[in-house]
Amino acid sequence: MRKTVVSFLSGCLLAAMAGTTAFAGANITVDANTGEILSQEDAFQRWYPASLTKLMTTYVAFRMIESGQVTLDTPIRISANAVKEPPSRSGYKAGTEMTLDNALKIMLVRSTNDVAMAIGETLGGSEEKFAALMNEEAKRLGMYGTHFVNPNGLHSDDHYSTARDLAVLTLHLRREYPQYAHYFDIEAIDYGAKKSQANYNALIGRFQGADGMKTGFVCPSGYNLIGSATRNGRTIVTVVLGEMTITSRVTKAADLLGKAFEGKGSGQTLDTLAPYGGPTRDVAVNMRPTVCSKQANASDSWDGKDAEGHLVQGSVYLARLDHEPKSEPIVVLPPKVNSEGMPLSSIPLPTPRPDRPSMTDASNVLKAVN
Repeated sequence: MRKTVVSFLSGCLLAAMAGTTAFAGANITVDANTGEILSQEDAFQRWYPASLTKLMTTYVAFRMIESGQVTLDTPIRISANAVKEPPSRSGYKAGTEMTLDNALKIMLVRSTNDVAMAIGETLGGSEEKFAALMNEEAKRLGMYGTHFVNPNGLHSDDHYSTARDLAVLTLHLRREYPQYAHYFDIEAIDYGAKKSQANYNALIGRFQGADGMKTGFVCPSGYNLIGSATRNGRTIVTVVLGEMTITSRVTKAADLLGKAFEGKGSGQTLDTLAPYGGPTRDVAVNMRPTVCSKQANASDSWDGKDAEGHLVQGSVYLARLDHEPKSEPIVVLPPKVNSEGMPLSSIPLPTPRPDRPSMTDASNVLKAVN
């Protein structure tokens, strides 16, 4: 009943917004060094994060590494359940194993839902238990407009976040785990396909100083992107939600980042920003009718590339990629089977997490790392 009401209200909200000539999604741009907000729009509006979810999956994994439960060499096994996840998929068969290190690279660069599920099932014990860990971390970080139900971001009415919350998560990822920054700006990976697979984040290699973070798309969410860039020691993060196309999301992100480097902040920070917006802010916007309708699909068959396969730049802050994406090799192990051909598992269970001081006040955490 609750899901029905939420879907109805979401539909009403979208219908009301459809009267405008161009529906603008939510966004927020933040100085990662200070937490100062450089621009924002509907930052507290509930939204479906899609594969931006995988940043929380990554954060939980980093926390487990830090606490000694797992290591980057911990084997991640593709389960029969993971194989059934809808695309984007790696295409690995059930029983395939890889290190957590390689699994994170595949998940972050190619946004594969099967590998994300495998990470969650291995580290959490099950999809549901891992989602509980995700929500535990979200609560601890002060992401009070967020709720997760899976590790990959496939759609559920109960799986949502906000631009503000996703900015909080991104800043914690960058500040707490700078040693893992390389996972977020990999240009391409080679995991056994016919050719290397480029990062879906089109900022990488095209926007000056781009060094992260993640893309996301399902029909209800529209096209999402969290982008980051560093210039002269200053890092800026932007969260873009609800764009209509792949091209418009990278254009929007580039414009927000470019203008942020050129301008000044508002004086407000993620710590001091008070929630705003009317009652509709707590109803997730569902963009399926506009993004994935027959009319939209018919009018947007273009993939955003020119005849030579280069992404057409829609922003003055973007440049054409001037080299073949540098590819990192990925090593996986084929499924292990016994003499009867039955799959075997060699995955050790994560060790219990040792006691760690609780940091429940997100504002104190953000201040502590400045």
